[in-house]
Amino acid sequence: MSVAEARRLDGTATARAIREEVSRGVRDLAAATGTVPGLTVLLVGDDAASHVYVRGKEKAAREAGMRSTVERLDARASEADVLAAVARLNADPSVHGILVQLPLPRGIDAHRVIEAIDPAKDVDGFHPVNAGRLLIGLPGFVPCTPAGVIELLVRHGIELSGKNAVVLGRSNIVGKPMALLLLRRDCTVTIAHSKTDRLEEVCAGADLLVAAIGKAGFVRGSFVKPGAAVVDVGMNSLTTEAAVRALYGDDPARLATLRERGAVLCGDVHPLEVRARAGWVSPVPGGVGPLTIAMLLSNTLRAARQSAGLAP
Repeated sequence: MSVAEARRLDGTATARAIREEVSRGVRDLAAATGTVPGLTVLLVGDDAASHVYVRGKEKAAREAGMRSTVERLDARASEADVLAAVARLNADPSVHGILVQLPLPRGIDAHRVIEAIDPAKDVDGFHPVNAGRLLIGLPGFVPCTPAGVIELLVRHGIELSGKNAVVLGRSNIVGKPMALLLLRRDCTVTIAHSKTDRLEEVCAGADLLVAAIGKAGFVRGSFVKPGAAVVDVGMNSLTTEAAVRALYGDDPARLATLRERGAVLCGDVHPLEVRARAGWVSPVPGGVGPLTIAMLLSNTLRAARQSAGLAP
């Protein structure tokens, strides 16, 4: 299969469609019940990347017609301070979704903080109650990135039932919930990772490969079954010309980006090699990334509907 034949799994367009659906749902909910979905992000400390991510989430929520707020605690906040803030948000009926921006400063137990969130407001889908409901097939909030991957595949008409799927990565945020969601869709699922024996061979047997291992360009063409669908969840930075050329060759746009910004965003998939073999590929950027925020908004709308006594 040539490079030109690999089709694009367009996350930007898919996310736009989901956000439009959410916006309509927000308007309908407000008209029917007077309830405006409220999303609050708890931001602790001064991590620069976290501040950028939070601004994006806040903007997206407001564009959807939601009430969006950010509760900020400085880096000197204790774990008790963070837990007290979560308790206040749990008790606030105008807040339907609570998101704790990770990572938290050193000395604060992220697991303890997440467990303190009311599971009915856990729009990130990280609470053990929601994780358990996903495991046994009950309704609950699902982590946004793997939920977005399912939307990306389904809305592009990718057949899942009966297919062999390999999830490369075993994190609680992406890998494990991704595998469970694919099982729900009747895939035969393998979770692979850095210590998997014959990893390349395992991946090359997949009809669907989800790469979430956190290593730039790790998935080479030899990892991909010809015609397979490949979803690249990776978000990595290339900071040298040699690294950019290793993945993108003489691509003038990416070399210009490196000169202007000092870094080029890339995924876990080698873009040139994988596009030459796959049937479908999600790009980075413009693939999974936009879907994470879209699914956060979808979860928040669902939480608000449930709080109003309506079906999700």
